[in-house]
Amino acid sequence: MSINRKAFMIGSGIGSLAAAAFMIRDGGVPGSHITIFEALPVFGGSLDGGGNAKSGYTMRGGRMLTTDNYECTWELFKSIPSLEHPGKSVYDETVEFNEVMKSCSKARLIDRNRTILDVKSMGFSMADRTELLALAESSEEKLGATRITDWLSPEFFTTNFWYMWSTTFAFQPWHSAVEFKRYLHRFMKEFSRIETLAGVKRTIYNQFDSLVRPLVSWLTAQQVQFRRGCTVTDIVLGSGGDSIQVTELKTIESGHTETISIQSEDLVLFQNGSMTDASTFGSMSQAPDKRTKADSNGWALWEKLAAGRPEFGNPAAFNSSIAESNWPSFTVTLSDRVFFDKMENLSGNKAGTGGLVTFKDSNWYMSIVLAHQPHYVSQPNDVQVFWGYALHGDRVGNFVPKPMSDCNGEEILRELSGHLNFDQELVFSKANCIPCRMPYITSMFMPRSKSDRPLPIPKNSRNLAFVSQFVEIADDVVFIVEYSVRVAQMVVYQLLEINREIPAISRHDKTTKVKFDALLKAFA
Repeated sequence: MSINRKAFMIGSGIGSLAAAAFMIRDGGVPGSHITIFEALPVFGGSLDGGGNAKSGYTMRGGRMLTTDNYECTWELFKSIPSLEHPGKSVYDETVEFNEVMKSCSKARLIDRNRTILDVKSMGFSMADRTELLALAESSEEKLGATRITDWLSPEFFTTNFWYMWSTTFAFQPWHSAVEFKRYLHRFMKEFSRIETLAGVKRTIYNQFDSLVRPLVSWLTAQQVQFRRGCTVTDIVLGSGGDSIQVTELKTIESGHTETISIQSEDLVLFQNGSMTDASTFGSMSQAPDKRTKADSNGWALWEKLAAGRPEFGNPAAFNSSIAESNWPSFTVTLSDRVFFDKMENLSGNKAGTGGLVTFKDSNWYMSIVLAHQPHYVSQPNDVQVFWGYALHGDRVGNFVPKPMSDCNGEEILRELSGHLNFDQELVFSKANCIPCRMPYITSMFMPRSKSDRPLPIPKNSRNLAFVSQFVEIADDVVFIVEYSVRVAQMVVYQLLEINREIPAISRHDKTTKVKFDALLKAFA
């Protein structure tokens, strides 16, 4: 490895942060030789968590984890020191936390009568089982760019399994059959316990505080160069020959443009696409603005780079239908325990042990989750925070006569109170609900051809790699932290020729016990 080699990361999501860590830890690259560009004022990409007790906390989404999967993620965080527990790693503190806060949902689905449903049975008919098996065992070549609805009948989408699986992983019926199949295999161990979410593990706080902050702190201590508020506007490729070689990066920061020369031994890692591009927050009195990619730059650089170059993928496969890739979420900050006490009494779960509670008959298809408190490092002891989302935010509510995407925080709390039959003035008198609109949150689930996602290192690339949720690797699934971290490790090891084994994907779907448990569950 050249002692002068530099690395440039475009975007500061978990993929870039992980790649920088792997370069330093396993590749011997000095941290001072690594620069991370971020257009936003905060690092971490989609792993966010902001706000405060006074103005209200915000979180676009929460990422569930498992210790039975996430092989590369935990291997990385075994090396990252905890910010709160000297002598322990982030992995250590997370495992210890989950040994105490075990997930065992007692109220996974609630119906229109506020009745907790018995969901031990998946609710399959023989036709449902036959269709699901046909999808799960079809090759990806056969599935192609088909949708889930091309393989499963309308009745399937009324089963307990669909209500639980779709809300756990945020699948819509029109999403990619390939991605749905991958999830069935990757998380087959969760299939037999989906009603309790027993396999779900969570970080102590939100993922920004628990994963991003300690990782950025470690990278900063290694002298990695962070440039926030800096947008990379162009990746210039050298001309001639079949090889792909980045020669320049063009940036804009505080209105000033800059051209950065990229030497032949330097590396450029690009986070192409963004699931949280153009997302907006509202307030108790105002709904979030409705933005598109015309209002943001999250897709612009990938579109520019891929124009006329099919080896760099096809962004249009993912960002061309906001109607099919968006849903809203909301974060509620409470200055009393009334709502938490009533929910814990109703569900039978203490906060942090129940996971998602889904309102099955909600027109919005709404779910909420009460995490262990505090959920933010800065959160005072007398403040509670919970999060929720809706897969059908474009539909008129049951109690509020408008789509959730058009609702402010007060209206969302009114709808939630209606489903729970709670007195809104009693439980939410001290509440601040901040809604969020995310136009592309499940864009990576859109039906696609294999070539629509570029390889992490395109053929003939000498120094350019893609590190994101929009690249193609075998067997693993998008919309999880592990995908970005695994891609980062693969790219770094290949580019730096690191002779160290990457953790293998745990193929629980190949084990006799997991397959037998899944079979029993399918016929329960």
